[in-house]
Amino acid sequence: MKQIKRLRHAGTRIPLKFKVWMYFVLFILIVFSLLWFFQIFFLQTFYERMRINTASETMTTISDIYDSGDKEKFYAAINKLSKDNDLCIEVLDRYGREVKSAHVIGDCLLHDKHSNIHPFVEWIDAAENNVIKQKKNNPRSGYEMLIYGCTLESGSTVEGYLLINAVLVPVGATVDIIKRQLMIITVILIFLAFVLSLYLAKRISAPIDSITKASEKLAKGDFNTKFDGRGYLEAKKLADTLTYAEKELSKVDTMQRDLIANVSHDLRTPLTMLKAYAEMIRDLSGDNPVKRNEHLEIIISETDRLALLVNDMLDLSKLESGKQKLSPAEFGITGKLNEIIDRFKGLSEKNGYNIHFAPDEEKIVCCDPVKIEQVIYNLINNAINYTGKDKQVFVRQINQPDGVLVEVEDTGDGIEEDKIKLIFDKYYRSENHKREVVGTGLGLSIVKAVLKMHNYDYGVRSTLGKGSTFWFKISDVKK
Repeated sequence: MKQIKRLRHAGTRIPLKFKVWMYFVLFILIVFSLLWFFQIFFLQTFYERMRINTASETMTTISDIYDSGDKEKFYAAINKLSKDNDLCIEVLDRYGREVKSAHVIGDCLLHDKHSNIHPFVEWIDAAENNVIKQKKNNPRSGYEMLIYGCTLESGSTVEGYLLINAVLVPVGATVDIIKRQLMIITVILIFLAFVLSLYLAKRISAPIDSITKASEKLAKGDFNTKFDGRGYLEAKKLADTLTYAEKELSKVDTMQRDLIANVSHDLRTPLTMLKAYAEMIRDLSGDNPVKRNEHLEIIISETDRLALLVNDMLDLSKLESGKQKLSPAEFGITGKLNEIIDRFKGLSEKNGYNIHFAPDEEKIVCCDPVKIEQVIYNLINNAINYTGKDKQVFVRQINQPDGVLVEVEDTGDGIEEDKIKLIFDKYYRSENHKREVVGTGLGLSIVKAVLKMHNYDYGVRSTLGKGSTFWFKISDVKK
């Protein structure tokens, strides 16, 4: 116990194995304590109560059988109950003469030649309801005995008497025997219980110990750890949960590595160009206004690219953390699509991209206009990045009974079927990625986060060699 207290004071938890063993032992000690207590201290009381109840029930049973009028059954019941319950039973006629007796015990007060049964008959006649229940000492043996008696009637006429005698034998010798038996049984069972409880404690704690050791490996970054939950259902569920957590942590670790690689790649190029053109301005074009302005434009462009990357990363972080809240407002979706497509006119004219818009009837929708605008912009920008050599992009508005479907289609190389489920993942980047326009590689992740906040359906259809169609459905439409 002192060791346990020291462990607690030190802030150390008691091992499960020891706790289970301790609970088993405590349970066993409680069981044996109750057994000793009731068997030794209450045996005499229990014995007397049982004898009293037996005598009372026997008298009631015999009396009921007599009332039925079946004499054969009546006498048979007397013999059987006397034998089964160690009782002395006497049946007398109305004059107190013996009609039937059953004596199993050797010391029967009713059958004692020094005892006259007539006083008992007189007591029955004088008792309330003609029933006596008394204790009386046997003068010959000194044992205390129970004397139960009642009248046997037919209607209101007394036809005889029933007397029952039960000896209350002292149980001291019996208690001594029981004590010795209990002592032997207790020693044997406590030994077996200690061994069994120790075995069970080890058996129960073994899966937990195994899972704990595996978890320690996982905490150190080993994502190939195997969790063995064999033993019982709860341990298996815990092992399955940790296995799932391991897979998710492995994904997160991979994403973090990809993030570092992608961000490093995205930052390295503009930072290198910023430094290079700044040095060129300092060393070469400082006195040449044309060259200087050309170099400054490149620095400004790369700075904008860095700012866009940082802003996209911050937006995605806020969206996924739940810090950004929706600000729903009503607006026309057709007008919003036209407005966004107009922003790409300069790019279209400069680089030859053609953005085709197929509108439907104007619909008033109720959602966050700024974030939905960001979704549409990112999808069109993604289509421009991946479209084919014909540089065609198609935007469609399709009104449906349950909402407005918005589709953005490119004519690029398409996406492999096993890659489609990854396309919206954070920091995932297609192997066919092109750097023809400004982009950060986080656009589709932002699209996914915004649409999940709105609880809108979204997805992608793709055919290799023909292109891909990204879509989402605005379900909050004003009727």
